[in-house]
Amino acid sequence: MNVTIKRALLSVSDKTGLVSFAKALADRGVVMISTGGTAKALTEAGIQVIPIDQITGFPEMMDGRVKTLHPAVHGGLLADRRKPAHMEALAGMGYEPIDLVCVNLYPFESTVAKPDVSIDDAVENIDIGGPSMVRSAAKNHHAVAVVTDPSDYAAIMAELDANDGALGLETRQKLCVKAYAHTSFYDAQIAAFLRSKYSPDEQFPGELTVPMRKAAELRYGENPHQKAAFYRYPGFKESSVANAQTLEGKALSYNNYLDADAALEAVKEWAGEEPTCVIVKHTNPCGIAQRASAVEAVKAARNADPISAFGGILALNVPIDADIANEITAPNTFLEVVIAPSFSDEAVTILTTKKKWGANLRLMVTGPICKPAEGFVVRGLTGGALVQERDLAQTSAEELKVVTERQPTAEEIESLLFAWRCVKHVKSNAIAFVKDRVLVGAGAGQMNRVQSVRLAAEHSGELSNGAVLASDAFFPFPDNIETAAAAGITAVIQPGGSKKDGEVIAAADKLGLAMVFTGKRHFRH
Repeated sequence: MNVTIKRALLSVSDKTGLVSFAKALADRGVVMISTGGTAKALTEAGIQVIPIDQITGFPEMMDGRVKTLHPAVHGGLLADRRKPAHMEALAGMGYEPIDLVCVNLYPFESTVAKPDVSIDDAVENIDIGGPSMVRSAAKNHHAVAVVTDPSDYAAIMAELDANDGALGLETRQKLCVKAYAHTSFYDAQIAAFLRSKYSPDEQFPGELTVPMRKAAELRYGENPHQKAAFYRYPGFKESSVANAQTLEGKALSYNNYLDADAALEAVKEWAGEEPTCVIVKHTNPCGIAQRASAVEAVKAARNADPISAFGGILALNVPIDADIANEITAPNTFLEVVIAPSFSDEAVTILTTKKKWGANLRLMVTGPICKPAEGFVVRGLTGGALVQERDLAQTSAEELKVVTERQPTAEEIESLLFAWRCVKHVKSNAIAFVKDRVLVGAGAGQMNRVQSVRLAAEHSGELSNGAVLASDAFFPFPDNIETAAAAGITAVIQPGGSKKDGEVIAAADKLGLAMVFTGKRHFRH
């Protein structure tokens, strides 16, 4: 059923496209009611509107807090045109139906994004009348069109042109769904902000709403037969893939986003430290290296596993200049994404033109990379979600507990702590071999830990001689230690806590290995 638009109510904070939209309505003979700043903007543009107080018979009150909360407005929106009793009640009060509501809400999101925002300022920007009108109009979408997004103006006007000034039911239904999503998103932001101020210790409330805004439609998901999209959390300020600016290259895919996020989150472990390069393949680091120069860090990370690095995602914790770009594009290389705080103009030219694959290379600028901040992560399940704190646990040399007869050397301690940060970003069961601040081998995602040790040894080859090993969780059996020692490992860092810790320690002592316990694990599923 089509609804001819005869009367409209316009009350918007975001005035993008407002004047042209209202002019188009006026040209079609639509009577327009408006409020406050919206009425002023339209009047100044020469568009005739009826002030809201002429409809309600009451002036705006309390600095505009009360202006549309009135039966003349909500009766006009909620009256079911199919019910004679509703229409008689409306007419009996001298009110008229409203066919279209164009409303967007007070700028709460931009207000709370200000670093010095006060509680009073935030609360003052919580819209009451706007959501009420949106919800009333959306509830009565059988007869009323509700418009909350300026990007919809053009399509609405085109349909009015095509339908002799009327909007179809399918359009009104889609606008209804969009309206409720809009108010839900708005309320979720309010709840999140006020929870952070009034209930900061309530990490997992009984009802959790997580606002997200679509940033991109993706070509497909993990596989071509799956549809996908990318969403952002509003107001998130930490350097992240979600906030990064893409300078060059084709659009990121679903898998690119996953891998880029894994690479950036890993390199944050060394934020503010010497140049560190992380190369990720299928969300697991295949190369991590720290050196005095970024060029050497890139070279060492790639050479640790050049086969896996081919087609990977590279993240660096320092800006990329021409010399680094030349190393990234060295012979026999291919990357999908490069992530860094910034790129020099010359570096961009080299990265995008030196190699044939550069034309498609995505360059992601994060701005200064900082250590990760407190927060939570949401992981979807079929029919639900898991929510947990971010794994921000750090371990210092002073916290390590030496459990073997042989004490680790100072050099081994340094390598063990580096390996401990590496293994945190490898999928469980996770094993990391490190030598001279380079991840030389990794075993990831295996169903048993000894297989992960074998894979790390295979990947590292001769580089495992004199290397150290990190395990994200305890060793259940001494065979892991025996396999590590056979590969040339000299020291081990692990959480401890197995029933067979005694046997594992005894195996290390027998083989001359040093071993330290951290007392914490870093599972990553």
